[in-house]
Amino acid sequence: MTTHFITAEIDLQETPAELLKVIETELNKQGEPLRWAITSVDIDQQKATVEAVVTTPKSYELGVDGF
Repeated sequence: MTTHFITAEIDLQETPAELLKVIETELNKQGEPLRWAITSVDIDQQKATVEAVVTTPKSYELGVDGF
């Protein structure tokens, strides 16, 4: 597995429950979230910035690095 630091911009939702669902869906597109946080909110643009650490499977090619 490899870890990645990602940043995502999410549209604000009507309720916190909806926002949570949208954030989780977006992060799962990038890998398996280990942790995440909303780091800023732009009220004028109705956007939240989310920073996260996600893991993805490490892919190996035969003959590379001895594998």
